[in-house]
Amino acid sequence: MPDGGQSVLDVRDLVTVFRTRGGEVHAVNSVSFHLQNGELLGVVGESGSGKSVTMMSLIGLLPSPPADVRGGEVWLGGRDILKISADALRDLRGAKVGFVFQDPMTSLNPVFTVGAQIMEPLIRHMGLSKAQARVRAAELLELVGISDAKNRLSAYPHQFSGGMRQRVMIAIALACDPDVLIADEPTTALDVTIQAQILELVKDLRAKLGMAIIWITHDLGVIAGIADRVMVMYAGQVVEQAPVKELFANPQHPYTRALLKTIPAISGPRQDRLQVIEGQPPILAARPSACSFRARCPHAFDRCHAENPVRRAVDANPVGRGHDVACHWSAGHFDA
Repeated sequence: MPDGGQSVLDVRDLVTVFRTRGGEVHAVNSVSFHLQNGELLGVVGESGSGKSVTMMSLIGLLPSPPADVRGGEVWLGGRDILKISADALRDLRGAKVGFVFQDPMTSLNPVFTVGAQIMEPLIRHMGLSKAQARVRAAELLELVGISDAKNRLSAYPHQFSGGMRQRVMIAIALACDPDVLIADEPTTALDVTIQAQILELVKDLRAKLGMAIIWITHDLGVIAGIADRVMVMYAGQVVEQAPVKELFANPQHPYTRALLKTIPAISGPRQDRLQVIEGQPPILAARPSACSFRARCPHAFDRCHAENPVRRAVDANPVGRGHDVACHWSAGHFDA
């Protein structure tokens, strides 16, 4: 983890609700976290745990309606960006915060060349001429490992492989040298060989550019290899947060422990090689008033059904700055 402790992004009590015909869905419930300069924060959890919605809420990427960011603060560059105008937010996206979307197959516009799509943020946010933006776009393609970059600028997305399209998405996100890069499961749609290439690319870019990164994934193996710190989400809440080595060595929340057990093993009895978490995440029609994991938790007791746990420090550091967990159960009672 980087030294100095200076946060480039500070999120406090973020709340996002979707208004639907069937009622409200409380997708993000008082999420708080910070991101330090040069740090890579891994965000993990099952589908529906609120990972992507949380990050899209930060920079106004959710359609409104139905989405409604009802509360919280998001401090970036000395200002709360939840309170700035829509025009100011559009200027911030791409310039200060880059976003790599999950599926490169559908995130690029098929009727525009790759070069035009990389040049757009350079012209809009940095005021470059078309000629200057084209030169910079070629440099970005080279940076992300695409050869013959000048000629490839004239190609269309369908002329690129899935891995190359994801590299283009990363190039677009990096175009304006953002302070924060958010990568939303960027390797999910790719085969394992290309996944490994993209992960190595991100490691290299992070070393070269020193940017802060939020990496959203359901793959704990990926997180183990690239993250400084891990934030575990469930039912729109942060249930545990810790440095990556500490989380893997000493998980405190039953959900975190269950996630770690779902990593397939290549040895041992066949029936023990792949474990699952029984049940499904809840659909929250109201803000949680009890532990959202209680129905799936083997350690749940009366208090879990009556009170939603708040995050508490596990180590000597303040909540959010070391290892913390939102659970009523004492870690000392866990089965080995």
